[in-house]
Amino acid sequence: MTSRRAFLRSAGIAAGALLAPRIVGAQDRARVVVVGGGFAGATCARELRRLNPALSVTLVETNPDFIACPFSNEVIAGLRDLSQQRFGYDAVTRDGVALARGTATSIDPAGRTVTLADGTRLPFDRLVLAPGIDINWEALPGYSPEAAERMPHAWKAGAQTALLRRQLEAMDDGGVVVMSAPPNPFRCPPGPYERASLIAYYLKTRKPKSKLILLDAKDAFSKQRLFQNAWAALYPGLIEWVGLSAGGKVTAVEPASLTFVTDFARHGAAVANVIAPQKAARIAAIAGVADRSGWCPVNPATFESTLQPGIHVIGDAAIMGAMPKSAFAANAQAKVCATAVIARLAGHDAPEPRLINTCYSLVAPDYGISVAGVYRPTNGQLADIAGAGGTSPLDADAAFRAQEAVLAAGWFRTITAEVFG
Repeated sequence: MTSRRAFLRSAGIAAGALLAPRIVGAQDRARVVVVGGGFAGATCARELRRLNPALSVTLVETNPDFIACPFSNEVIAGLRDLSQQRFGYDAVTRDGVALARGTATSIDPAGRTVTLADGTRLPFDRLVLAPGIDINWEALPGYSPEAAERMPHAWKAGAQTALLRRQLEAMDDGGVVVMSAPPNPFRCPPGPYERASLIAYYLKTRKPKSKLILLDAKDAFSKQRLFQNAWAALYPGLIEWVGLSAGGKVTAVEPASLTFVTDFARHGAAVANVIAPQKAARIAAIAGVADRSGWCPVNPATFESTLQPGIHVIGDAAIMGAMPKSAFAANAQAKVCATAVIARLAGHDAPEPRLINTCYSLVAPDYGISVAGVYRPTNGQLADIAGAGGTSPLDADAAFRAQEAVLAAGWFRTITAEVFG
């Protein structure tokens, strides 16, 4: 075994010595533009520079800092300050990534240029899009950017997060909070149910005469049994979940009266949270990498668009098969994409990847649950590797749940330090 390890080690070093001059030489003058500075884009930009410091990497980002969605439900529930969700780009630029402040407004795939709102043109040899999501305003009658000021979605962390928190704080005890959860796919599949849990915690501890109704466009959701068991134990009678078959799909909203309309009922709210249908952010459609679904099909081994060669799409905007849209997934995809971009620029095939996703959810400050999966490219999409993942045990005791809450906080500190620290 020792001899075999030594042989593999020496063979790997020899192969690296043979390939490295060709790879670096082929990329010395290569230019990669990354659009979007979230978990996917910032990770990819830094990883590209780590893999080849000679590479010219430019990160395009509209906002002066990044506001993270993971743990933003704690902000809504009054358990965390929004400032704890903010991260800057100093560490990214220290890695030699050029930061272009602005909004990408057009992309010329043939001419290989990205144009910003101020007219700046950025040439590229490879382009990585990590734009995240947009709310699909056309998908829900009555919902609009103006309506979101009364019925916030809070599915992009920041001003909407703070608005929903203020509304909960201002609500009289005895008021009804109504939430809607969209059909798949959407960013962070367990997110609506974590939010319902933490709002329920807020109501239980601050406004115990109130209740929450969760209207759902699905009959099944991520970590369903774990969430529902926790709700029965922690919040009996406080959360009413209405699934699709029971008439939970919201068909319209009426912002003036904070009303949700379903096929069978109308639900008035004191506080209304509309987690609306979503799609890839607008720049994806402009670039020609989004299909009729509104999302971006990609080669799961390289994340290169199947619609526009030379453009890669990572993170929430992409179609990922079984792999969910999450911060952990975005971070993992970014690293695989960076490796693939380096290989493509050098004229090599990218290795077939294995990707991991882990997602923690808080049901209460001291009650965490999790799900994990491992994925590989299969038939043009990312598929689960059977037996490689799993969820928290259904029968875990309070100490186990508390430890998972600690692990969740540790995960957030770790990933944000890696990406932005």
